[in-house]
Amino acid sequence: MVGLSFPRRRESIKAMKQYYVYILASKRNGTLYTGLTNDLLRRVYEHKNDIIEGFTKKYSVHNLVYYERHNDINRAINREKQMKKWERQWKINLIQKTNPQWKDLYYELYGHNGPPPSRG
Repeated sequence: MVGLSFPRRRESIKAMKQYYVYILASKRNGTLYTGLTNDLLRRVYEHKNDIIEGFTKKYSVHNLVYYERHNDINRAINREKQMKKWERQWKINLIQKTNPQWKDLYYELYGHNGPPPSRG
């Protein structure tokens, strides 16, 4: 096939993988949750729709207010662990610095200004 280039080595394929450390909030200055995923849209969708039992479902923590991308799983895991140990105010400061309006970034990633259309 013309124009397509496929990685030849396993390391190249692994390097293409992306991981996301993210923070969800119930509302501005509300309950916070820090997580890690390799598919941010899917994972936030699961949180928003209470698909998986747990903290975010119990406390209605559904708004994606911060995320960062990593190419290395070990760095992503270490960053998530680091952030989970942070004081609450440090997380709030990070959100305020990058997303002062506490907008739900999920819809920007999804490509819409509001919730995705329902599938009827």
